[in-house]
Amino acid sequence: MAAQSPQSPPSPSSHPSGNRLSLPPNTDPPSETNPPTPKVWIVFGATGHIGRSLVKKALSHGDSVTAVGRTHENSLPQMQGWHERCLGLLCDVRVRDTVAAVVKSSIERWGRIDIVVNATGYGVIGACEDQDDSDLRSQFETNFMGTLNIIQLSLPQFRAQAADRKEGENAGRYLIFSSTSGALGVPGLGPYCATKYATEGLIESMLYEVDAFGIKATLVQPGHMRLDESTGLDDKAPDSLDEKDVKLKTYGHFFVKPPSKPYNTPTAPAGHARRIVQWLSGRQPVSAVKGAELVWQLGHCRFPPLRLLLGSFAVESVRDRLRSVIEEIEDWKHLSFPTGEETAKDKKGAKGDKNESDDRDGEEGDEAMDEDANADTLMREDGDEDEA
Repeated sequence: MAAQSPQSPPSPSSHPSGNRLSLPPNTDPPSETNPPTPKVWIVFGATGHIGRSLVKKALSHGDSVTAVGRTHENSLPQMQGWHERCLGLLCDVRVRDTVAAVVKSSIERWGRIDIVVNATGYGVIGACEDQDDSDLRSQFETNFMGTLNIIQLSLPQFRAQAADRKEGENAGRYLIFSSTSGALGVPGLGPYCATKYATEGLIESMLYEVDAFGIKATLVQPGHMRLDESTGLDDKAPDSLDEKDVKLKTYGHFFVKPPSKPYNTPTAPAGHARRIVQWLSGRQPVSAVKGAELVWQLGHCRFPPLRLLLGSFAVESVRDRLRSVIEEIEDWKHLSFPTGEETAKDKKGAKGDKNESDDRDGEEGDEAMDEDANADTLMREDGDEDEA
C-alpha cells in the first residue's frame, strides 16, 4: 500500500478533551504558541487501558497511529475500522517476526515512524516461591525481551531518519511504559518487578548509545490506573466494557496465582499485591485519559525527561523508596570511607604523633650532647693527669 501523509492536526481549541494538563515549560511542550506537527505513532498494547486511551488521544490531536493488538487475545476484525488515520494490526512482542511485520507495515502505510510506544505487559501476582519456570519466563519474555525486540527492530528506521533530520530535530522517540515496580520491590510481584528493573536499565543504557542520532526515550511510570474512560472521540474503538468486541480486563494483564499454604494467610506479605489490586478495583487514583494526554505531549515535546511518573501514588512511593536508600547509604557509608569528622581526628592524631616523635628526638639529642660533653671533660682530665 502506498504511503499516506498524515493530515494536518486540528486547532488546539477543537481538541475533544479540553484537557489543560501540560508538561513543564523546560520540555518545550506543544501549545498554542508552539503548535505540534503531525506525528506517526506505533502503539504496542493498544487494547489495554492506557494503550487504548493513548491511541484515541493521538487521533484526536490529528496524529496517525498504528494500533497493535495482542495475538491470541484480539482479532484483526476487532482492530480494523477504528479511524481513517488508524492502522490496526496484531503482534506478539515475544516473537520477533511479528514485531518486524508491524514496523514494515507501518512504514509502507505512513512512510515513516516518529514515536514507538510499548504499553504491553504481563505479570503474575504471587509469592516468589510459588512462581514456576513458566511464570518467570512468560513475564521476562513479554516485559523485557518484548521491549528489546521492539527497540532492535525499529532502531534501524530511526537511524535512517536521522540522516534527513534538521538541526535540533528528533529522529525518533521511544515511550516505554514501565511501572513503579521498576523502582521499588513489591511483595507478591517479585519477578514482575525484576522485569521492570531490567527494562529500566536497558533504556537508560541505550540512551547513551542513540542520543547522537537524535533518538530520545522516556520511561513512563504510572501509578494505579482506572479503567478506560470515554474520550468523546468519534471512532469505532470501544470506550467501555459494555462493548462485546473488546473486553478490558479488570486487573489488566495480571494473573492472580493461588497462594500455597505457607503464604495463604490474611496478613501474609506475599498477598500484599493481590489485596491492593482487589481493594483498588474501580478506585484507582490515576486517570488513563489524563495520563494519555501527558504521554501524547511527551511524543511532541522537544526535551523529554528520562522518566515521567504519573499520579501521586507513583510520586510518593518512588520518592519514599529513594529517600530510604539515601538514608541507608548515609548510615553505613563509614564502612566504605571515613567521614569528615573521622578524617579530622585522624589528621589531628597524626600531628600529635609527629610532635611526640619530635620531642623524643629532641630529648635523645640532648642526652647525646650531654654524653659528648662528659666525654670531653674526661679526656681533658686524663690529659692533665698525663702532663702531671
